[in-house]
Amino acid sequence: MTEVEESKKDETAFDFDHDGKLSRKDFFLGLVYLFRLIFVGVAVGLVAGLVGVAFSELILFVTAYRKTHDWILFFLPLAGIGIVFFYHLLKDREDRGTNLIIDSLSGEEPVPIRKAPEIFVATVISHLFGASVGREGAALQLGGSIGYNMGKLFRFRDEDRKVVTMCGMSAVFSALFGTPLTAAFFAMEVSNVGVIQYSALIPCVVASLTANGLALFMGYEVELFTVHIVPTMSIGNAVLASILAILSGFVSILLCVSLHRSGKLFKKMIANPYIRIAAGGAIVIALTMLLQTRAYNGAGMDIIEEAFKGEAPHPAFLLKMLFTAISLGAGFKGGEIVPSLYIGATFGSLYANLFGLKPDLCAAIGMGSLFCGATNCPVSSLFICLELFGYAGMPYYLIAIAMSYAFSGYYSLYSSQNIRHSKLRNRLINRKGK
Repeated sequence: MTEVEESKKDETAFDFDHDGKLSRKDFFLGLVYLFRLIFVGVAVGLVAGLVGVAFSELILFVTAYRKTHDWILFFLPLAGIGIVFFYHLLKDREDRGTNLIIDSLSGEEPVPIRKAPEIFVATVISHLFGASVGREGAALQLGGSIGYNMGKLFRFRDEDRKVVTMCGMSAVFSALFGTPLTAAFFAMEVSNVGVIQYSALIPCVVASLTANGLALFMGYEVELFTVHIVPTMSIGNAVLASILAILSGFVSILLCVSLHRSGKLFKKMIANPYIRIAAGGAIVIALTMLLQTRAYNGAGMDIIEEAFKGEAPHPAFLLKMLFTAISLGAGFKGGEIVPSLYIGATFGSLYANLFGLKPDLCAAIGMGSLFCGATNCPVSSLFICLELFGYAGMPYYLIAIAMSYAFSGYYSLYSSQNIRHSKLRNRLINRKGK
C-alpha cells in the first residue's frame, strides 16, 4: 500500500467528515476512535500519574531530609559517581535527557524503557545530596518514557505512539506540579514552536486530569503562590510589566546559553564522566561553603516563596543560574523548569525592590516570562500563570508573556526543539533551538 493510499485509509477510518459527507460508518468509526483516545488518556494518566505522585513524594522527602542533615552535601561528588555508574550499568553512555523525548515526538527516535528508572533514581539522588536541579523537566522524561513504551506495548503505530508519549508527559507533569491545564498543552506545544498538535488534545487533557485527580485523591498538596492585590491595568503599569518581561526574556537567553555551554565546557575540560561529575559536585560544595547558604541547592521552592514576599537575596537569580549550570553541566540529573521559575521569581522580586513595586506580582510576572522565554511555549506559560497565581493578574501575565516570547530570540532549554514559525514575522523558518 502506498503512503497516499494509507493516508486515505486513515482519513476514512478516523475522520467524522470524509469528503464533506457524514456517513453512518464514518460516525461510528469516529466514535470508536474517540473512545479509544479517552481510554488511552485514562490508562496513561493512571499509570504515569501514580509514578508521578511517587516521584514527587520521594523528592519532597529527600529534600526535607537534606535540609535537616547539612552534612549530606559533602557526599555530593560520591553521589555523582554513583549516578554515572548507574547510567553505565543500564548502558546509557550518552544521555540526551528531554531532547530525546522531543526527538521522539518529531521524528522516529525510540525512547527505551530504561529512561524512566534512570531519571527517577538519578533525580532523587541529585536532590538528596544537594545538586541544584529541578524536577518538572525530569517529569517530562519520566512521563515520555512511560507513554512511549505503553504505546509500544499496545502496538500503536508510530503516529499514535507519539500521541501516547505526549499523554505520559502531560500526566506526570500534572501530577507533579498540580497544573492540569498547563500540563495538557505543554506536551502538545513544546516539540514544535508555532504548531500545537491538537490531534492529541483529547487524550492529553484526559491523561492530565486523570493524573491530577489521582494525585489529589492520594492527598498530594499543590503548591500555589498568592498574588494578594493586583493593581488596575494602566498604560504606566503595562509599560513597567513590559520592561520586566523584556528583561526576563534576556535573562532566559543567558540561562539557556549558560546551561548549554556549561555542559560542553565540562566535557571539553574533563573527558572522564566520573571525574567530571565529581568535580562538579566539589565545585557546588565549595560555592555553598563560600556563600554560607543552602539557598541554591535543590529545587529551591522555599526561595520562590521568599521572592513573593520581596525577601529573596538580590543576586539570587544569577547565583541559582550558576549553581544549576554547574550541576547539570557536570552530569547531575533533574529538571530545568523549576530553576527557570526560581530565576524568574527572584529576578522579578529584585525588579520590584528596585522600582518600589509589588514583589508578589513582579515575581509572578518574572516566573511566567522566564518560563516562556526558556521554553518558547507562550500558551502554556499563560496557563501556568493562571493556575499558579490566579486569574486576577491575567492582563499583566498576558502582555508579559507576549513580550518575553518576542524578545527571547530562538534560544531554548531544549536544543532539539523545532521552531517552525518566526516570532516576529508571518513566515516559516524551520530551525532548531539554540
